[in-house]
Amino acid sequence: MSRKGESTHHMKYIWQNKSWPGFKWDSAKLLKPLGNIRFSQGSLLTQIKELGFEIQQTARADILVEEALKTSAIEGEKLDPDAVRSSVGHWLGLSDAGLKEVRDQKIEGLVEILLDATGNYSKAMTVERIWGWHAALFPTGYSGRVKISVGQWRDDSKGPMQIFSGPVGQEKIHFQAPPAKKIDNEMQTFISWINTKDQLDGIIKAGLAHIWFVTIHPFDDGNGRIARTLTDMLLARDENNPKRFYSLSSQMMAERNDYYDILKATQAGTGDITEWLQWFLECMNRAILNSNALLKKVMTKARFWQEFAQTRLNNRQTKVINRLLDAGNGGFEGGLKNKKYIGIAHTSRATAQRELADLVNKGILIKMPGGGRSASYDLDWEKWSLLILIGENVGSVLHLKSNLKMEKSCEKNTSFYL
Repeated sequence: MSRKGESTHHMKYIWQNKSWPGFKWDSAKLLKPLGNIRFSQGSLLTQIKELGFEIQQTARADILVEEALKTSAIEGEKLDPDAVRSSVGHWLGLSDAGLKEVRDQKIEGLVEILLDATGNYSKAMTVERIWGWHAALFPTGYSGRVKISVGQWRDDSKGPMQIFSGPVGQEKIHFQAPPAKKIDNEMQTFISWINTKDQLDGIIKAGLAHIWFVTIHPFDDGNGRIARTLTDMLLARDENNPKRFYSLSSQMMAERNDYYDILKATQAGTGDITEWLQWFLECMNRAILNSNALLKKVMTKARFWQEFAQTRLNNRQTKVINRLLDAGNGGFEGGLKNKKYIGIAHTSRATAQRELADLVNKGILIKMPGGGRSASYDLDWEKWSLLILIGENVGSVLHLKSNLKMEKSCEKNTSFYL
């Protein structure tokens, strides 16, 4: 949590070092994790290229939904998944697959800045642009019930900016940010560095930008979300690709305690950020590797709707099926029961029973063991997993044929290369 409170002088922070912001790190310790990332990136992009355009777009949308949900969850804010999906569909011009349109100004702002960061990754960063991002995150001028300074740097009028945890009266202070009077100069230096084309590896630059920005902590609130947005922008710049196919925030959320621990240790350090960069690179690699599971989920969903494209379903049924597909195999503990259907679809018990029976009759749901009121339903995951496996095998065969053609072509043109 962040607050403005009484100053603390007993602890020294990274920004108080004379060398600030002269970060240093051991490049030799970063070679292996950086190499792992480059390999994982290449493997992921190869997979993506083999997907059709529509599935690529669906994957991109699902990653953006995941990023929006998890970058907020890290800060303890739970967003409505339907509102996020609706906003992403709106911004990307995608079909809502029968979902009711949900509009939320704050979510719209978050999705907009995520897309601006990655879609306009080559655009120069300015104070006005970053202030615009902040204003989009807090359209009402409030963070929860607290009025904050929006679209401008914090002023510390209520005391220094501190990061703390624990109950009121027993707070433990983890970090105190630089005083507000220094922010203008600090951010000018930071923004100038962001815009400078240097020899620094793009992924290292993204990790460095993250720790640098959250240490300056220039806003009353939203610093973590904007730091992660800046990180995504620099990763898009490094990959020269506005489309994201992995969610770093999702992985950071899964490792939230480690994320906060390494930030705390680095911000109380001497300016050597080797351990932070090691953790950042390893976390990013895990994010890329874990995107494979999401891609399989996207492919399952795409094949499912191809199969039932001509099946007549109402909006409630489509919404429930999408929830099952998004959750994946085993995602609904105990299966889909009448009560869960009522909760998701916001309908009556009688309507839920009738619509569940209709989905069974149409071959979409199967009834799980058990009966009566405790009856539960699910998708036939074995069937869909088999279809994905067949699709992957076909893709592998096509890829093998393509490689053989390329080899033969190289044999024919050997003299050209000599």
